[in-house]
Amino acid sequence: MTAYEEKAYLLLNDWQQKMQKKSSLTNRIAKNIQNKINNFIPEKIHKVITVTIEKMVKAVLFGAKYTATKNLPADASFQLKESYIKQEINFYQKTATIEGAVTGAGGILMGFADFPILIGIKMKLLFNIAALYGFNVKDYKERIYILYIFQLTYSSQHRRKEIYDLLQNWENYSILLPANADEYDWRTFQQEYRDYIDLAKMAQLLPVIGAAVGAIANYKLIAQLGETAMNCYRMRMLKPREIFLIDHHDCL
Repeated sequence: MTAYEEKAYLLLNDWQQKMQKKSSLTNRIAKNIQNKINNFIPEKIHKVITVTIEKMVKAVLFGAKYTATKNLPADASFQLKESYIKQEINFYQKTATIEGAVTGAGGILMGFADFPILIGIKMKLLFNIAALYGFNVKDYKERIYILYIFQLTYSSQHRRKEIYDLLQNWENYSILLPANADEYDWRTFQQEYRDYIDLAKMAQLLPVIGAAVGAIANYKLIAQLGETAMNCYRMRMLKPREIFLIDHHDCL
């Protein structure tokens, strides 16, 4: 394991501990604030958002436009891969920030349009990250893995723990994946996503503050997605090296 990989593994351990924490008082307070903001948004808008989210995420499995455009040689080092990935995250953060500011300044209709646009930005980023790590995004199971990364990032702490446990045992779980994508739990997926982003994104639909909220929220949401994705793939790529180091140490 190189010095960079050792550092990445330490960051992974810190992230894993965070994923297993119980819901905090702050999380519960944020949920109450979120519910109050939701009351200002018409119910018909909530319903349209839910349908939009489901259609957008399903497009990940069936849409030809969601393919990776970034690839590296098979023998590229782990450090080089993550260098390119960090550049991708930075690029998409800037893109999402501009998009959030523009749609936020446009009022409730433009703010509403931000939801499908931002989902598209997030999915494209995840596909590129997966490809840069060397995973085949044309594989159905890898696309499901991407969806779970998405859900892990934007779920409540209680649900997050369940998804984390699933991804930590991905090799065993992936064998049991349904052959038909319609059997995936889309309802839970879209509801968790809505509940998570409502606090930040629903405020974007409010007048005056929409532009600032949209820019800041999008920047942070992409940063969070990038961090989650990197650590999810680190779990798959660094774990075998960890076992080797432990065995080697025991032999000394």
